[in-house]
Amino acid sequence: DPRTEGTTPRQGSKRSEGAPRAAQHAMAITILPHDERHRDAVDAFNGRMRAGGQKYGFYVEPVPTWLGGREGDPPAWREYFLAVEDGREVRGGIALKPQRWSIDGVPHVVTDWQGPFSEGAVSPRHGTVALRMLRDAVKRRPLLYSWGHGGQDESIVKLLRGLGWLLHPTPFLFRIVRPFRFARRNAELRRTPWRRAGLDLAAYSGLAFVGAHAAHGAMRLRSGRRLSADAEVVPMLGPWADAVWEEGRRDHGALAVRDAHAVNTLLPPSSRFLEWSTPTRLRVSHRGRDVGWVIVCMRPMEGHPRFGDLVVGTLVDYFGPVAEAARIVHAGFDWLRGAGADVVIANQSDPRWIRALEQSGFARADDRRFFCAAPPLAALLSPFERARERLFLTNLDGHGPMGL
Repeated sequence: DPRTEGTTPRQGSKRSEGAPRAAQHAMAITILPHDERHRDAVDAFNGRMRAGGQKYGFYVEPVPTWLGGREGDPPAWREYFLAVEDGREVRGGIALKPQRWSIDGVPHVVTDWQGPFSEGAVSPRHGTVALRMLRDAVKRRPLLYSWGHGGQDESIVKLLRGLGWLLHPTPFLFRIVRPFRFARRNAELRRTPWRRAGLDLAAYSGLAFVGAHAAHGAMRLRSGRRLSADAEVVPMLGPWADAVWEEGRRDHGALAVRDAHAVNTLLPPSSRFLEWSTPTRLRVSHRGRDVGWVIVCMRPMEGHPRFGDLVVGTLVDYFGPVAEAARIVHAGFDWLRGAGADVVIANQSDPRWIRALEQSGFARADDRRFFCAAPPLAALLSPFERARERLFLTNLDGHGPMGL
């Protein structure tokens, strides 16, 4: 139901004669579902955001291009909501993705949010719009979460902490495949002249090659395991994936449903990530038995603020019994290495799968993403000290392809 949040002048109250006009006007902000009536207003909102120096706006089309609406009882869908002032001007937007989860074996609908995108980013007058949209989202979908946001100093992280949300840091994991290209083409480590000079020296002297392979190799040797597996490219997940889901789900406490129907809905065979990378689905088996699956994508970057001009491979999603975790993620890495990736990246929250990635040679950078849970979801996951040991998230969770 539409909810109006804001203040209006009390009847009989007097405004101070010298008050600025903007201060005298009280915003009547209504949170409404996006529909065709608001297309032009959203377009105008995006124009004001661009004029203010913001690169982000909101979706002009009211029907999501990824997942779509709720028709047919899907395992996941998307909903767009707008903050509309006085019934005319759009001042912000937020995207919600309700999805079927299993928490300790009990089904729930848990919702990721994207945004909120607010005109408060360019105008102090609308500084409270994002907070209003976020509070409205919790009312609509109490089991609300997001996963991302960067480090401790991000403004949204500070806001959520102030609202009493649960904030749980998770690592970014990566494995360098081609050290020379990584040293020469990444942007994150080449921000100063001294760093660029040092990395160039490491690349041309061979130190980058020796150092990267020694570090990743040491992590592999520490595991003491041979991670051989067969990886078959398949067009979509089939009944065999349902058997993997039923076997693996018992190892996990809180996660989105990952049977074949759910994954094929999130990633239909014709889908593309932002029109630049086709996902590849791998059926992973060992000694003739299906042990899991992994979905990968590869993107040639150009001028990316972190990756520069590297070819980046991503372990988008994967699943199976925890005992097979290292074998599964290594199969995905091995495929991306053979396909020409310069570096392979992954994000994960479950400590057991993080260890599996490390056993496959991945290094970790801690506290790069936050799992942020609204108080109702935090209460459902309580005690979180136990729940976090079996909380399973991959890059496909949250915004999915929008977050890659």
